[in-house]
Amino acid sequence: MSNVEKYYDENAQFEWDRLGIRHRAEFENTMRAIAEFLPPAPARLIDIGGGPGRYAIALAERGYRVTLLDLSTGNLELAKQKAAEAKVELEAFVHADARDLSAFPEGSFEAALLLGPLYHLHKLEERRIALEQARRLLKPGGLVFASVITRFASFRDAAVHGYTYVEDNPAYAEKLLTTGVHDSGIGFADAYFARPEEVVPLGESAGFTALRLMGCQGILAGHEDYVNSLSGAAHQVWLDFNYRFAQEPSLLGASDHLLFIGRKEAG
Repeated sequence: MSNVEKYYDENAQFEWDRLGIRHRAEFENTMRAIAEFLPPAPARLIDIGGGPGRYAIALAERGYRVTLLDLSTGNLELAKQKAAEAKVELEAFVHADARDLSAFPEGSFEAALLLGPLYHLHKLEERRIALEQARRLLKPGGLVFASVITRFASFRDAAVHGYTYVEDNPAYAEKLLTTGVHDSGIGFADAYFARPEEVVPLGESAGFTALRLMGCQGILAGHEDYVNSLSGAAHQVWLDFNYRFAQEPSLLGASDHLLFIGRKEAG
């Protein structure tokens, strides 16, 4: 078992809560972008590395036919529980690796979500393979929604929460900043943190036409508490502004996660 699989087996509930409680801005901006580009329901979608199913369940509630795939059995078991609680059905729960989707026929889906696997693949070629595997599953004109964690996210997190690796382990901090590779075995599972300028070329190298690159948190990364406390019209005002901020190129590096939206062209 990889340490990525082990991490999510042990932290499935934490991952479910992350998008529903602590990081609502990430979920809200990402869902808004997905809804803006997706074809109408009941299109078939595959959520690759979809964890405990936050996005899969939300999209199933909107009438989409969704297959959820994840490396972690713990995530999948929690997703089954949460889908039952939401009274929605997913087409399948599949235990698999994003780098090998050969069990699925080519051109099976109108869209693919890849909102986690690219975080955990150290090598550029592995990240490209994951995107190419997703592309193979898409019909012509199909869409991919792929996310990365930014190079600066862990530093921002350390500054907000008082994680001391910057002071205590400057060699590791320097490695993280210059290479983006986290493999220390401390805290998060093995991870790769990308620079914003890497993302579109990666998507294009896997055969996608880039439609948008945006910051999932907009300007709220590390600054969400007040906005999360709001409801009604006040909350909606912030959501609307933040969705605009999310698409501002000069702010991409200020977001913890970036979302790449690409299209598989016909032919």
